This record gives sequence, C-alpha cells and structure tokens, in this order.
Amino acid sequence: MKIDIEKVNAGFLKSKNIGNWPVWEKEISDFQWEYAETEECYILEGEADIITDVATITISANDFVTFHKGLTCRWVIRKPIRKHYNFIE
Repeated sequence: MKIDIEKVNAGFLKSKNIGNWPVWEKEISDFQWEYAETEECYILEGEADIITDVATITISANDFVTFHKGLTCRWVIRKPIRKHYNFIE
C-alpha cells in the first residue's frame, strides 16, 4: 500500500514543525490525483475517502498521512478538508 496513516501526539507534531507547514483546503469534491513526490500531511479538519486500485482508505481529522511517490488515486472529499502538508524526496 502506498498510503500510511498514523495517530500522532503533540510531541510528534512539534518535532516535525508541522504547525509551520503550508495549509491546503478543498471543498466537497471528487477528483483523480497522482503523487509525483511523497507527501506527508496532518489532517486538521474534514473527511475523505482515498480510493486506490487496492483499497479505499478513509482519512479524517488528527490523522498523519503519508502518500508515497507514484500513488495514483481518487479523492472523494465528504467533509471539507484542511491539512498541513509537506513534500519530501
């Protein structure tokens, strides 16, 4: 699977300086996406289903999610999403 989801604590968020990462917001929508780089993100608000050829994963507030480079998926946003994000190589 090219998606990792973790529940993390405040110490983890602080250690990665997540509060200073950019914020991305998206309304209720449905779209295809391909990750050209690995993205780490922390979901602040909302809920979405991430549909791959292998499984459907639901992400929501307080999830720390890693989308690995090369992942092709469909986002189905059911509640508007706000997330901190960071691309890594």
